[in-house]
Amino acid sequence: MKHQESFLKAIRNKISKSVSLIDEIAGVLEISYDASHRRISGKSKFSLDETIKLASHFSISLDNLYVNKENVIVEKTIEIETLKDMLQYFKRSAEHIEILTKNPKTTLFYSAKDIPLFYFMDGTILSKFKAFVWLNLLNTNQKKISFENFVINESFTEHMHTLKKAYENTTVNEIWNDTTINSSLQQILYFYEAGLLNLKNANLLCKDLKRIVNLIQERSNNPENNFSLFYNELILLNNNMLIETEEKLTMFVPYTLLGYFITDNEDSCKNVYRFFKQQIINSIPLGQSGIKEQNLFFNRAIRKIDYYLEKINSQVDLLF
Repeated sequence: MKHQESFLKAIRNKISKSVSLIDEIAGVLEISYDASHRRISGKSKFSLDETIKLASHFSISLDNLYVNKENVIVEKTIEIETLKDMLQYFKRSAEHIEILTKNPKTTLFYSAKDIPLFYFMDGTILSKFKAFVWLNLLNTNQKKISFENFVINESFTEHMHTLKKAYENTTVNEIWNDTTINSSLQQILYFYEAGLLNLKNANLLCKDLKRIVNLIQERSNNPENNFSLFYNELILLNNNMLIETEEKLTMFVPYTLLGYFITDNEDSCKNVYRFFKQQIINSIPLGQSGIKEQNLFFNRAIRKIDYYLEKINSQVDLLF
């Protein structure tokens, strides 16, 4: 019963000393006083379902209680195969991020292999295009319809707004390199060449991507918005995300295009936290660097977008 004793101790630390532990557990599990007493006295064990229910209710990490340093318990985001799955994914993600970032002292670290999805939460043509891309790449059985015929549920707007608001109200440290915008540009080119995106919208998407690059430059130059952008040209980035609150660290590790493993394992998160700090030390803080270094980075991004614009439009010229 060693593990159960540790678990009960963790629960006791979460409730007021004036509250009866027996009554509290009986209420959460919806069992009788006697059944609760048997579990607390060690005469019977919690079932797996009961353990998970209690851990969720009291926000207790089973990972940190039971697992050795070589093993980590993770939660994972839902698998996406349909638009309905994607809606549920964003709903749960919004709830998760909102809870973690509600404290103004929260800090978020993002290793941006791709442009963070938070920038696609504003209802623009690029927001719709990203949903179109994600669904096409995650569901191989998806019927191949054009972007112009793709309809996104209005329910997405609410969850996207929650994610965007949480991100903007949090202290953010993003690490980018020169390849961060590559996948978005390649997706625009791919679906245009596949005949699933028309020329007009391909141009509008590239222009919207320029808007995002300009927005990020403005944010990095604004000392009042708790946003820092770092340019790292030494290592490959991986879309890892770490959220630091006063209580704990929570890590999000990507395993598919949108799929993440989520853990607050103390040792693992501390290691990742130190790694993020080391990446930042080895990066150029673009908001604090000189105009020359900052413009070099952002101008390279704009030139890359212009290159793709020219490549897309030159294909039309070849037809005439």
